[in-house]
Amino acid sequence: MTVASFMKSATLAAALLASTAVLASAKDVTIKVWAGGTGPTNDYRIEAIKMAADILEREAVIRGEELNVTVEGQTWTTWDDFKQAVTLAAESNTAPNIIVSGHEDIGTWSQSGLLRPVEDYVDFDAWPLNQLYPNLIDVASFDGRVWGIPQDAESRPFFFSRSHMKAIGYTDADIEALPGKVESGEYTLYSMLDDAKKMQDAGVVEPGKGFMPRPSNGTDYWQFYQSFGGEMTDRESGKLVLDRQALTDMYQFFVDAVEKGVVPATYLGTTWDSWHDAVAHDKAGIWHGGTWHKAEWETKWGLKDFFGQMQYSLIPAGNEKGRANTITHPLVYLLSTTGTDDDATIAAELITIASEPRINALHAVKSGHLAIGTAEAEIPLYANDRWTTVATEALLPHATSLPNDPDFGVVWKAMYKGLEASWTKTSPVADAVSGVESEIKATLGDKVVIR
Repeated sequence: MTVASFMKSATLAAALLASTAVLASAKDVTIKVWAGGTGPTNDYRIEAIKMAADILEREAVIRGEELNVTVEGQTWTTWDDFKQAVTLAAESNTAPNIIVSGHEDIGTWSQSGLLRPVEDYVDFDAWPLNQLYPNLIDVASFDGRVWGIPQDAESRPFFFSRSHMKAIGYTDADIEALPGKVESGEYTLYSMLDDAKKMQDAGVVEPGKGFMPRPSNGTDYWQFYQSFGGEMTDRESGKLVLDRQALTDMYQFFVDAVEKGVVPATYLGTTWDSWHDAVAHDKAGIWHGGTWHKAEWETKWGLKDFFGQMQYSLIPAGNEKGRANTITHPLVYLLSTTGTDDDATIAAELITIASEPRINALHAVKSGHLAIGTAEAEIPLYANDRWTTVATEALLPHATSLPNDPDFGVVWKAMYKGLEASWTKTSPVADAVSGVESEIKATLGDKVVIR
């Protein structure tokens, strides 16, 4: 540890002791935690903070202090409702102390004054934050400052039905070799469409279920943009990028999928329950989802033999300009500007404790997410879990993430609007791409590089 980091550790420790002493006289502290995109398998997003509060209280007793920390948690399953709630709470100065959200909110919320930089309240050179994966710290950063601590990581793979692949001539050896062929670029998105069509022609899946992508807007669709060579940021200028050719090829791919009959023109808007029912019960041929879906399929949909029923891989490349890839969308613990600085110090300490490897491993394994640090990957619960281990080794090294740029939401909204227009044949692909470009230029001007 350097002299500077030692001094920072000492300063933070002193601040925590001072704040707990102040709070001890008040006896009771309430920390509110709100988490988005959270269901029964993700309850450790709140429970980990409650566990941390218990540890913090026990430490206070040993120091001869009286500290009672009440954690009030609230979860939302849908992101739109959650983000609307956070926005309204921020406007009325009633935001929770800790917000668990996607990293892409950092840019907008930090600029709006909703967030405190977490780096002012924690020490990344000290345990347990010093073993976090550096790329996840980068994902939680914006404009030269670290605003959040990663709560989890994940990957978004392709999935194949093993039985349906066998039905069209694949052997067990072929299926085991498939992830490698995807990674090398030998097996492409168009290879996938051919196989999906063969499954339907063979009658092993119903028409329109050969390929079942995500049924609603989401991070996943940027993977297909990357599959055709698209980039989201310019490496030299740091500006956002819109690659017209990659967007054109991406839109055309989904048009081709519709024309091939493996996914309906009216597919977008399919209910998630219908999607989960199809993929978990082997009614679909090929689809894409998240590593966390395994836990949901097992706990809610009765999946019994994940590895026996499904094969997985990166998202295949679309053409020679693209590459096989996946996107990780870490959720992060964020400190709001609600409450006093003492409140923020306590909240930051709770987040730090909740990030300890053994505690975070409970969330990772239960929910199907991936480790946030090197030490967590060695915790027996995590290391002995086959899915988390193979996903960490085979998928996470290839993962990229969305930009934290607060203007990216404009690009994202326009991209999906164009995807819907071309997919449903409301607009030809060329018109849809031009519409995206026009909307972005009108809103953001030269903030975005158009290639």
